[in-house]
Amino acid sequence: MILVWLIGILLVAGVLAWAVAPVSTRAARWVSLIAAGTDFGLSVYLWIDNFRGLNYAGNTAWFAQVDWAWVPEFGIHFHLAMDGLSLLLVTLASFLGVVSVLASWREIRQAVGFFHLNLMWVLAGIIGVFLSIDLFLFYFAWELMLVPMYFLIAIWGHERRVYAAVKFFIFTQLSGLLMLIAILALYFFHHAATGVYTFEYEQLLGTPLGRAAEMGIMLGFFIAFAVKLPMVPLHPWLPDAHTEAPTAGSVILAGLLLKTGGYGLLRFVVPLFPGAAREFAPAAMVLGVIGIIYGALLAFGQTDLKRLVAYTSISHMGFVLIGVFAWNTLALQGAIVTMLAHGISTGALFVIAGALQERMHTRELAEMGGLWDVIPRMSGAGLFFALGSLGLPGLGDFVGEFLVLLGVWRVWPAIAATAAVGVLAATFYALKIVQDAFQGPNIRHWSLQDLTGREWAIMGSMIMALIWLGLYPQPVLSTFAPAMRMLQVLAGF
Repeated sequence: MILVWLIGILLVAGVLAWAVAPVSTRAARWVSLIAAGTDFGLSVYLWIDNFRGLNYAGNTAWFAQVDWAWVPEFGIHFHLAMDGLSLLLVTLASFLGVVSVLASWREIRQAVGFFHLNLMWVLAGIIGVFLSIDLFLFYFAWELMLVPMYFLIAIWGHERRVYAAVKFFIFTQLSGLLMLIAILALYFFHHAATGVYTFEYEQLLGTPLGRAAEMGIMLGFFIAFAVKLPMVPLHPWLPDAHTEAPTAGSVILAGLLLKTGGYGLLRFVVPLFPGAAREFAPAAMVLGVIGIIYGALLAFGQTDLKRLVAYTSISHMGFVLIGVFAWNTLALQGAIVTMLAHGISTGALFVIAGALQERMHTRELAEMGGLWDVIPRMSGAGLFFALGSLGLPGLGDFVGEFLVLLGVWRVWPAIAATAAVGVLAATFYALKIVQDAFQGPNIRHWSLQDLTGREWAIMGSMIMALIWLGLYPQPVLSTFAPAMRMLQVLAGF
């Protein structure tokens, strides 16, 4: 039942926060914080409780699951399951959920209860995506993420929030419908081959498909996940959505929604369609390396701080794409570490950008400068996470991207060498953040409040997490190892 609690606590907390907000907005915030914190505590408990078995017993099965018949006539089950891969991402989701509530503590003053309802429900949808093993339930959770995030952007966003929200909705809804068609096609092909109607992941593995059918269904899944990742050229929704969203929305978008795309590639695309994935791998890796270079160059050209950070996500998630389709141990290890580290470092940069906008009422880098003398602690945090984003050795992003490059080198050296240029390009946009926002003279004569105790708690926890991933990633790699071996066996890639 603990897997049901992970989702149910957030759903109930969202409704409760909405109900108590008319009486006390502070109570609504505390309800959401306690719910997200409880989920994080449960995730850490699951990790500690199962780590020894994951690490030493070599278990490749789910270590927690619940399976109830939902609509048995159509083979639909309420089936949640957790292995090392989903455990890591659920832990990240609950951690960033706490960060999102704290980051919006003072920023959100309008419809506070409804805001926390949407925040809790989008987190519930994301965790549902990471835990659902029935493909119908997975699609239900996938769509559950969409509506709350639309409201978070459209109601509490910035100047062009409605445009950004509609653009986000169109891209994700159309790609989601394409995935639904692919799921139904796989469902009927499986029935034709076996006589059984089912949406169960483990039963659908190995479904006999012709070459054209396998490629077509795989592309339906791939495009839906590539939009969320996002992959060039399916990325245009991302800069607007990240820029116009409130701080909590940007953290959830960058830190978690993008990871659902990477998770989908790892869990579904390659294991369900290994032949088509192997055939498509060169094209996917080329698109991934284009995204790495393109995202870094576009980030360097931005003058809006949040838009700059948004484009860096395209570059970082390009490493995940090439790591998945290299499909060897080093590359897959790098992909999961990159997803975790990017969620922390980029999420932190969005928190800093939101804090600066709250104080300065601008996101333009040209309006900043000289902030180190005014807010040295926030500036130091900005420097730290900018260095993390460029892949400084000793921090999590470096470990992830370095492992991806090593793994890709074994498969396609030219892709690895080109992707390494993207790492170098990251230096330019990271230095631009530090130089334009924090260094130089304070020509605008800013006088701002430095980090508050609440912001100290956010920054301190994210700094420790990124250092831990950079200096001692072995617990993460050990937790992921059995799930990775299972996926490799299933795919035979």
